[in-house]
Amino acid sequence: MANAMGGTVLHRDTVIQIEGDGADAILLLHGWPDTAALWDRQVAALAPHFRCIRFTWPGFEPGAAHREHSLDSLIALCEAAARQASPGRPVTLLLHDWGCLFGYQFALRHPELVSRVIGVDIGDAGSRAHRASMGLKGKLGAAAYQLWLAAAWRIGGGTGTAMTRWMARKMGVPAAPESLTVQKNYAYYSTWTGKFRDAKIFRPTCPMLFIYGTRKPFMFHSPKWAAEVEKKPGSRVVAMDTDHWPMLRQPDAFNQLVLDWLAPAQLDEDHHALPADL
Repeated sequence: MANAMGGTVLHRDTVIQIEGDGADAILLLHGWPDTAALWDRQVAALAPHFRCIRFTWPGFEPGAAHREHSLDSLIALCEAAARQASPGRPVTLLLHDWGCLFGYQFALRHPELVSRVIGVDIGDAGSRAHRASMGLKGKLGAAAYQLWLAAAWRIGGGTGTAMTRWMARKMGVPAAPESLTVQKNYAYYSTWTGKFRDAKIFRPTCPMLFIYGTRKPFMFHSPKWAAEVEKKPGSRVVAMDTDHWPMLRQPDAFNQLVLDWLAPAQLDEDHHALPADL
């Protein structure tokens, strides 16, 4: 096990990185087609004040096997990371894309382990309110890319990888082509074949910061859900002039937004307040 200053924890075959020396911990969960490296700029900004916990999802690491991973196993990985790296203290979640789905389910199943949630670009996706807000064009667009990636996973091999990279180019995904492996698509396949049907729409009971990019053909949340979040004590909804990856497109503004939201309740391990300009 790592000490408070940083290191790694091995949970089965997943390496959990721990960086920073704060008393409070942030669990950072990435999505498709990224890895834990997505959060490099955020960890650099947060680690002076918080203990940052991150890992790469099974199936997203180099050389991963072509297989599905159950929702239960992914939630269990979140639980193990939180319990091992932040024993006795709930964590803040910083989530993006599929990391939102898995992180939200973790928060719903283990609310005692989660103190705050920062969701990025994914809200009540798939809810009745969200579907109604998308319109026909949005529904067709979402189904098209998701079914394409699900089909790529089912086909596998070189053809599946070529399909994945073609769609990523069409979508403007900020990832190196060689990192776009078909193995990362299993969540799309699992969703469209009903294996993630137990996932519930997330309605936070703890304070939440929701950040989303506006430069997209359709949103992954409904206006109704965002309004409900913003009404909750200590919660906030912020639109950024970016695409689906605000933490990469405007990292300094994103990091400052996160620090500003966390600062009122945050003291570091030595009980010194964060700098006044945060």
